[in-house]
Amino acid sequence: MARICAITGKRPTKGSIIHRKGQSKKSGGIGTHVTKTTKRLHKPNVQRIRVRLETGEVKRMWVSAKAIKAGKVQKA
Repeated sequence: MARICAITGKRPTKGSIIHRKGQSKKSGGIGTHVTKTTKRLHKPNVQRIRVRLETGEVKRMWVSAKAIKAGKVQKA
């Protein structure tokens, strides 16, 4: 199962790592240059917890830490 928050819909997003080389102009160099970019995934802080639903049923769900802190779910 994909790690997607059942409450907020947070999911992994695509991004990149930028490698820079050289001394910055502020430090007295000629400036930094991009030497390589590689793709990566930004993964959200999603945790599998037991949640009590409105019907009283207890179910395990993937929920983001932000939703847990905000009190959007009731832990069982």
